[in-house]
Formats: sequence, structure tokens, C-alpha cells
Amino acid sequence: MDRCKAVRRSWLHNAALAMGSAGLLLPLVSELRVKRPEQPLTNRWQRVPVLPHGPTRLGISFRPRQARLMGLAPHATLETLLGLPFEMVRLGAYWDSMERRPTMFDAAELDWQVEAAERAGKHIILCLGAVKTFGYPECFVPAHYMAEPIRERRLVDPGDHPALLRGATAFVSRVVERYRNCPAIIAWQVEHEAIDPLGMEHSWRLSVEFVRREVEAVRIADSTRPIMMNGFLPTSTPVRLHQRWRTRDQGDSLSAAHELADIVGIDFYPRHALAGIAGRTLYLDGSRRPWQQHRRKQLLSRAARGGGPIMIAEGQAEPWEAVTTPPSPSRRGMYSCLPEHVIENYNQCMGWTWPGPSRLWAYLFWGAEYWVLREQQGDPEYIAAFRRVLEPG
Repeated sequence: MDRCKAVRRSWLHNAALAMGSAGLLLPLVSELRVKRPEQPLTNRWQRVPVLPHGPTRLGISFRPRQARLMGLAPHATLETLLGLPFEMVRLGAYWDSMERRPTMFDAAELDWQVEAAERAGKHIILCLGAVKTFGYPECFVPAHYMAEPIRERRLVDPGDHPALLRGATAFVSRVVERYRNCPAIIAWQVEHEAIDPLGMEHSWRLSVEFVRREVEAVRIADSTRPIMMNGFLPTSTPVRLHQRWRTRDQGDSLSAAHELADIVGIDFYPRHALAGIAGRTLYLDGSRRPWQQHRRKQLLSRAARGGGPIMIAEGQAEPWEAVTTPPSPSRRGMYSCLPEHVIENYNQCMGWTWPGPSRLWAYLFWGAEYWVLREQQGDPEYIAAFRRVLEPG
């Protein structure tokens, strides 16, 4: 989710204001960790039991921009990852890259990714955006649509931003029309965490009606494939209260996904950094606390009543530290996501429904580019942990 550096600046302050009562201080304190960020690597990832995935499709997301930021060659990185025996890959159509000028449409970078995944026999979820697509900074609107900045603390509504809506619906329609004859694509994703705030960089948010118009455009362009929409599942008290406050007017992205999409995707990050403190880092880790289970149970209950499939759109499998690009120290790992957490986070989500009849539709691991970086630096443990999950069982 790549929002580390920006988000940490105000969570504690806003959460303290929102919590107010002393009765919520105990949950907050129990979710805080102060740790050295760099931890010794162990072989614990080899001993963690792995829950069987059964019919749940396993896969990854791929971010060419993140690969470049890490000093990796995107083509070679994707080919390396596609050689692993998973079923599904999520790719992104980045509006600002494909339409750098008003009359331009350059799909070359997305073309080679789709073609490579198709050759490898993978199923594809294609994230269309338009305004938001996965990967920091999440907002990828071309500059010619942002000549006047969007006003902060406002909803981006169709009536107030008709040119942006026309551009967004035209873009998603054009991308769908280009790739709808590709049999490897099994679902379209509309927006990314569609109506949630953009970390702390911006306080404007898309309105539900804006996203509804994009969904309608996609369904017109292709009525045969399902639409997936995702949302961030808070796993700690400060984040939960902060998100509830900022989305109080129209709900959060998971609610919008239930209303507008066929498949609901959950973004699950159980452990992440807030700030560094004199050689230590302050982390939030509350995903296993009983008071954090209500929303998750609510989502699964709605799915069980016929609300459509649930998937993990982003399951944390790379560090979320107090910087934007995850650190990669030699022969050490970062506390927020060690190799064993690749498996443990997967187990936690699979355990929500296992061994019952209602299973997750898919589970996509987040951070695959980081695994390749680690392997090139002499640490194959992240990829090896992922391979353990992929083994039949």
C-alpha cells in the first residue's frame, strides 16, 4: 500500500483526539510496539504451519514503478515472478503514464505485462483506476486534468468535476475495450480503495456517485466480466477511528465495494510503523485483538448471505516501515514483515473461513518486487516462504 511516510505523521494525534475517553486507551496501548526495526533473520519461516488454500486462488500484484524505485528491471522482475507456480496476477493501468498528453494513449508498458502474464498461463485482474491505482502515491491523474488542484476536504463529485469524470470514464472504457478480448483477464478492478482518503497527502476523496459512473462505464464496455473493488481493513484502534472519522459522510471503500462491485477485495496490513524514536520504531499491531474482529466478521457474514465473493486484494508480504520504500538491510529483516510473516499473515486470513465451506475467492500477496530485490541481495527467504504457501497441501 506504500503510504507509510505520509500516514504516520498524524495518526497518533488524530487518534488521540478521536478516542477521547480513557476506556479506549488500554486497547491502544496493547496494540503499540516499540522495537528495533532491523531484526536478525531466522529459519522460523520454515517451521510455521501453512493452512491449505483449497479452491482459493493465490497470486501477487505487480508494480513496475516500484521495481524501478528498487533498482530492478521491470521486465526481468515480472518474468522472474511469473515463473512461480501461482494462479493470478493483478496489473495496473496507470492513467498518467498512458495519457501523458490530451491526445495520447500509450499502452505499451501495460501491453507487455498482459502478454507476459498470458504466456505464463496466469489469470489477470486488471486495475483500471482511473483516478486511483495501487502503488504509491496512488493518485495517477494526468497533469492536464489537474491544472487546478482539487480542493482539500471535499468530495470529488460528478457535478463539480465534470471534465475529470469525462476523462476518467473515457479512460477506463478505452482500456477495457483494448483488453476485453484477452481471455486471461478474469476481472476488472475499478479505482483503488475508491472512496478512502489518499493517506495524508490529500484530504479530498472520490464520491460514491463518481465511482458509480466509472463502474457503469466499465459494465457498458464489457458486461461479461465481474468488477472487483477493494478497501483497507483497519487492524488497530487508532487507524480504525481515524478512518471512521474521515469517511463518516459516505462510508468507506469496503462499503462502496459491497454496493457497487461483484467481488469485494480486502487490503490487510496487520503490522506497520508509525515513526522512528532514537534507534527504535513505534509500530501498530492490533489485528489479533478481539475488538478488531467486528468489521471482518461483518464482511464475511454479508458474503455468506449472498453478497458476492470476498478476496484479499493485498495481503502484507513486505515491510511497512516509516519510509516509503521498504528498507532491505543485509542479512537482516524489518520488524514489520519478516519472512515468517508472509506465511503468518496468509494463515490469519485463511483462518477466517477455514475449515468452513465459505472460502476466500483469492489471496494476493503484496510486495513481490521486494522479494526479488532480497533474492538478488542474497536473501531468498521471502520467495522461499511464498513457495511454501504455494505447495499443495
